[in-house]
Amino acid sequence: MDLLQTILITLGTLAILVAVHEFGHFWVARRCGVKVLRFSIGFGRPLARWHDSQGTEYTLAAIPLGGYVKMLDEREGEVPAEELDRAFNRKPVLQRIAVVAAGPLANFLLAIVAYWGLFLAGESGYAPVIGEVKAGSVADLAGLEAGQEIVAVDGRETPTWQALSFRLLERIGDTGEIRFTARYPDSDIRYESNARLDAWLAGEEEPDLLGGIGIQLYTPPIEPRANEIVPGGAAERAGLAVGDLVLSADGRPMALWEDWVGYVRERPGQPIDLRVRRENGSEFETRIVPEPATTDEGETIGRIGMAVAIPPMPDHLRREFERGPIAALGAGIQRTGELVAFTLESVRKMLQGLISPKNLSGPITIAKVASTSAKSGLESYIGFLALLSVSLGVLNLLPIPVLDGGHLLYYTVELVAGRPVPERIQVVGYQVGLFLVISLMALALYNDFARL
Repeated sequence: MDLLQTILITLGTLAILVAVHEFGHFWVARRCGVKVLRFSIGFGRPLARWHDSQGTEYTLAAIPLGGYVKMLDEREGEVPAEELDRAFNRKPVLQRIAVVAAGPLANFLLAIVAYWGLFLAGESGYAPVIGEVKAGSVADLAGLEAGQEIVAVDGRETPTWQALSFRLLERIGDTGEIRFTARYPDSDIRYESNARLDAWLAGEEEPDLLGGIGIQLYTPPIEPRANEIVPGGAAERAGLAVGDLVLSADGRPMALWEDWVGYVRERPGQPIDLRVRRENGSEFETRIVPEPATTDEGETIGRIGMAVAIPPMPDHLRREFERGPIAALGAGIQRTGELVAFTLESVRKMLQGLISPKNLSGPITIAKVASTSAKSGLESYIGFLALLSVSLGVLNLLPIPVLDGGHLLYYTVELVAGRPVPERIQVVGYQVGLFLVISLMALALYNDFARL
């Protein structure tokens, strides 16, 4: 059922993105007087089809990995003389540019509308307060201290954890100065400090943004108190119950949950003598033997079948953002613009080798993220849909023949030179473009399987 749900969510997500993209082409083509022969979601054998009053065929096809709008065009077949004025290739170059650009622009518009809805409903997050600074790190050299709140990076506000992560994400692979703005609790005075990046996290497959600058954000300390005991596990056999607090292991104090987890992981199959405090205040001693378990990386670790409750973040660190319709629209446009710029910059860095090509994702990863975001709630799914829509729009605008950007490149040359690009050059360009696109798809698919 989980697999079926993932497939259905993925197909639905792709259908939305493709339909919006192709509708952009379709809508502008109609406004420019171009006859649209077919509007297809998917490729291959049609599963369903119908026609409208203007003779356009609408198709749902068997392979749901894309779509297309087929327009009347002399380059694809003979056109009756009475319909030549409705052929795409007969339209002025500016109209052809408008039709081709409309697909990616429709994806950007979808993202703006999605973010507008999210921002209108209200946005919240937690302030990025530093919990710990690693000695000798970027943050340490910049003079950041535990307890400070990072309010801006490079002059751009970071009111939440997510905002801070995005600002740092933009600096992956960079060499140069990074500027932090921070403040102490209950103070409005801002302090600015600088540090230098040197090909920061360049080539990392799974970059740790916060660890890369040497900080851990503040979270409430988690004590090793059992919130759940797995039936039949080592913890139950040792007599542990919900509410028990682990005080020490082999005589060593266990003040935090992470201390206890690390101690257990390092001792698969080895007895551990515990001192435990019950919720009623009584204490007792017991012995537990962690069960050996193998991680995805092939490492053998210890597990005992005990889970902990995560304490809530303090209310004073919560940030709420309420916006009216106009402010939400402005924020949606800004967020979409930032994502467009970020995606283009990421492509540039990937071509320069500053971002690992292993970060390129294909349909399997998209399916996983789509399913996870949908299960996390409507807000999470809409945010992912907007992000994916921006990525699709930007990638289609890359100047690669066979993509919209390649067509725009040819039409721009025609607009400047006053004549079309020679047919043989276009053919060679399409062949090279097709090779590049297939290669990128193969790399993305390989990365997907490598992550399984």
